[in-house]
Amino acid sequence: MWQPNRVTETLEIRYPLIQAGMAGKATTPELVAAVSEAGGLGTLGAGYLSPDGIREAIREIRRRTSKPFAVNLLVTTEVEASKEEVWRTQELLAPYRKQLGVEESALTPIAQPFEQQMEVLVEERVPVFSFTFDIPPRRWLDRLREQGTVLIGTSTTVREAEQLEAAGVDCIVAQGAEAGGHRGTFAVPYDRGMIGTMALIPQTVDRVNLPVIAAGGIMDGRGMAAALALGAEGIQMGTAFLTCRESGAHPAHQEKILTEAETETVITRAFSGKPARGIRNRMIDELSGREQTLPPYPVQNALTQGIRKAAARKNDPEWMSLWAGQGLGLAGEWAAGELVQKVIEEAETIVQRGSQARS
Repeated sequence: MWQPNRVTETLEIRYPLIQAGMAGKATTPELVAAVSEAGGLGTLGAGYLSPDGIREAIREIRRRTSKPFAVNLLVTTEVEASKEEVWRTQELLAPYRKQLGVEESALTPIAQPFEQQMEVLVEERVPVFSFTFDIPPRRWLDRLREQGTVLIGTSTTVREAEQLEAAGVDCIVAQGAEAGGHRGTFAVPYDRGMIGTMALIPQTVDRVNLPVIAAGGIMDGRGMAAALALGAEGIQMGTAFLTCRESGAHPAHQEKILTEAETETVITRAFSGKPARGIRNRMIDELSGREQTLPPYPVQNALTQGIRKAAARKNDPEWMSLWAGQGLGLAGEWAAGELVQKVIEEAETIVQRGSQARS
């Protein structure tokens, strides 16, 4: 029987297992609800959703489950790109648009309005709010905390974890360099936040008094048992859930996760302007020498949006953002609830085996 700890008690869940809030279409209400129903914490990746879209998704999740769930947002700030930067990038992307039959990308809206997204979370009284890219303004954290929402922040360094603790979060997700998708680094340049999960977790645990949730390269019960041995009180998994039956990830994306080797993920700014780990493809390779000239997130994300959507329609993964972590070789095709149970049972077996060996 799984023993309660600070993560399960704080989040009011059975197992200390969180499905990562991956922005885009992957985290469908069906997936979120299935994970929560299985005893973990499902998370809606709402970073790219409009305020109305967030509200609709939250209500759909609640129609599917009465269990706790989280909503994850990307903490964005105002970013400006010069006309020269935009023009240069438009020229760089023009051949790809021509090949895919896409018109020149418009820059409005560049990103969803963060303040309005946050207002929906307050109004809907979400059980758990998780965030990445930075720390939201204290006024939002205070409003959510006052109404009982649990707060989870993302760190990639010990220093960031300490800043999150000072901000008053309840739990910290420590994101190792192996993790798929965007880097959550905010206090140092991203390349200084590329610390592996095995090194990051124990150092973070030793420096903060909050429960730490390990993320990055964890795909099964072996990864969970290892994270717990390092001092984490829970795990967060993203890539493992992308190939689940309830996932909204594009079939071509899922196929790449299921067939590519661990050597094929790289950190790139090509698609969004922000460092993220994904499966290498033609667009990443062709822009790899030009990444420092690209505008930052979310401007680059807006400029490539039409390309990515057209590639998805044409089922062409060479121009899609195929976010995935280094553990992709362990991915499988499961129902989300089956994956949760599989991970928990494997971890329990390993922990019990260790206890027996010591006795």
